[in-house]
Amino acid sequence: MSEEFNNVYEDLEWRNAIAHATPRAREILSRDKITCYNGFDPTAKSLHVGNLVPIMGLVRMQRYGHTPIVIVGGGTGMIGDPSGRSDERKLLMVDIIDENVAGIQQQLESFLDFTPSLSNPAQVINNADWLRKVSLIEFLRDVGKHFSISTMLGRESVQTRMDREVGISFTEFSYQLLQAYDFLKLYEDHNCTFQMGGSDQWGNILGGVDLVRRVHGGAVADEPDSANREAAGSLAQALAYPLITTSTGEKFGKSIGGAPTLDPDQTSPYRLYQFFYNTTDADAVPYLKLFTLLKKTRIEELERAVHEAPRERAAQQSLAAEMTRTVHGDRGLEEARRVTNALFSDDLRKLSASELRGAFTEATHGTVSPADLADGITLASAVTVHGGGMIASASDLRRLVAQGAVKINGKVETDPLRPLTSADFIDDQVMVVQRGKKSHDLIWLETDQR
Repeated sequence: MSEEFNNVYEDLEWRNAIAHATPRAREILSRDKITCYNGFDPTAKSLHVGNLVPIMGLVRMQRYGHTPIVIVGGGTGMIGDPSGRSDERKLLMVDIIDENVAGIQQQLESFLDFTPSLSNPAQVINNADWLRKVSLIEFLRDVGKHFSISTMLGRESVQTRMDREVGISFTEFSYQLLQAYDFLKLYEDHNCTFQMGGSDQWGNILGGVDLVRRVHGGAVADEPDSANREAAGSLAQALAYPLITTSTGEKFGKSIGGAPTLDPDQTSPYRLYQFFYNTTDADAVPYLKLFTLLKKTRIEELERAVHEAPRERAAQQSLAAEMTRTVHGDRGLEEARRVTNALFSDDLRKLSASELRGAFTEATHGTVSPADLADGITLASAVTVHGGGMIASASDLRRLVAQGAVKINGKVETDPLRPLTSADFIDDQVMVVQRGKKSHDLIWLETDQR
């Protein structure tokens, strides 16, 4: 993949993408071409930006010649991972889980290469294929016997919940066995010898490593007196990515509306572009390392630009462009830039109604009907009576208009009592009401197109 690094481990290490690793992980990744996997539980129909760390880890593995497997948890998703949770997950219906699995699989095709003719094509495997079929007695005999209760109780995900009054159910307590069983099945059926995941999963990941070594090595690597110690230690390896936080200590990807998703129907290309463009100077370079495939030399150039010309925001522009193109393609990036330029220039009529909807996902929405227009509804009535509270009263609107603080479709409004016409609605569907510099709300004209 790169003339700048000898192997993927060095690449990940330079990007500060390794929080934990088994003792021989570096050696194996430097010497061999392996099959690796990362799991994603289908708790929603879309992945979100927080998933980009493990996704890009798989991408880098594939580009260095390793074979990536994505496990979508149609089986584990029926139980729910307690990691990072302070309470019990709500159990999802099977049909919802399967719908989410399909959505996640489609999104991953934007990142990984599934071309069968490749020497290392990516695969998506649903662990429902075995977890929904295994019998309880068989599972307890073949898997459960390899786990001690003391070790399971010591997992951070369990300890966190045990310290709370709500506790943890036996269902979620058993999740770590299911994740370990996934690694065993992949080892046996696909010669998969490497598991990856977030640092909050490290205990569960080690459980899988240990299970593979116990079942197929006759010992575990941390038994100093074992004759098979070396052989067992080479069977399964793992690494964990760090928990990504902002420079202020907040968890990456969280915002007022939740984590931006990778689904354009939920998070438009413009919103994704803006999410990354608004990255602080302190976070821009770390995110470039983690989330993009830019070369080391290019990232170092952008790092210098952050210090020498921060107002140009070159690092943020590059980050936003790379991530929007990766997730939504060249057309998505073109749309994001078009919306950005139109909003910056207040030329909103260059945009379609759907682009405006995507740009202002957190806007207040109001509606007027064609009959209202025929009756001569005024701007003041539209935004106060029909506007869903975007402006409280006609007097407030008059005051804001007098201050030059109201724009309609990007143009400064001067007459709050003028009647509206269909010409006020972009695409004959939507009118944008702007208060101040950043507050945008939408008035929709009720039509069949909406």
